[in-house]
Amino acid sequence: MIRVLLAEDMHMVRGALIALLNLEPDIEVVAEVSSGDRIVPTARHHSPDVCVIDIDLPILDGLTAAATIRETMPQIRTLMLTSLGRPGTLRRALAARVDGFLLKDAPPSELAEAIRRVNAGERVVDSKLALAAWDRGECPLTDRELEVLRLAANGTDAPDIAVALSLSAGTVRNYLTTIMTKLNGRNKVDAIRIAEEAGWL
Repeated sequence: MIRVLLAEDMHMVRGALIALLNLEPDIEVVAEVSSGDRIVPTARHHSPDVCVIDIDLPILDGLTAAATIRETMPQIRTLMLTSLGRPGTLRRALAARVDGFLLKDAPPSELAEAIRRVNAGERVVDSKLALAAWDRGECPLTDRELEVLRLAANGTDAPDIAVALSLSAGTVRNYLTTIMTKLNGRNKVDAIRIAEEAGWL
């Protein structure tokens, strides 16, 4: 029997997934959580074989929880679910060394099969997402440009970014202009959106 921990914040979705998975003869949902901060302690308590985790969870995101599981309980496999088929999200998931990545609109039979394959030690990645991530290419921004853009994405203005990074405000504005040019963004907000969708932030 494959023991599963399910992390999903939408109650109806979580209930439906539990009901569907418990119909499988070799899968049992032994624990459920609705927020990311509960994943690691619940996994420690129940020792599931596979954690099925929604990427977008309140309090702590699913990828951060999955990375912690990988570091502290490497025997537990992680399968990420997302409703957003962004190539950048897949790249972030692979960087966190999750074992599987599946879109939420996949058929229930596909989820059950993914759980079995992940439990058997395979890596499972949605094929359409894998192709899109392959096609997207590398981030064109330097590490310093990414630092500036991350701070801007958090709502920090140019003078405060300058203080945080020990730069002049003019240099920060130059960085932001370069970033917008490289990402082909109409403005700073558009550049942040492009970088977030590509998984570069």
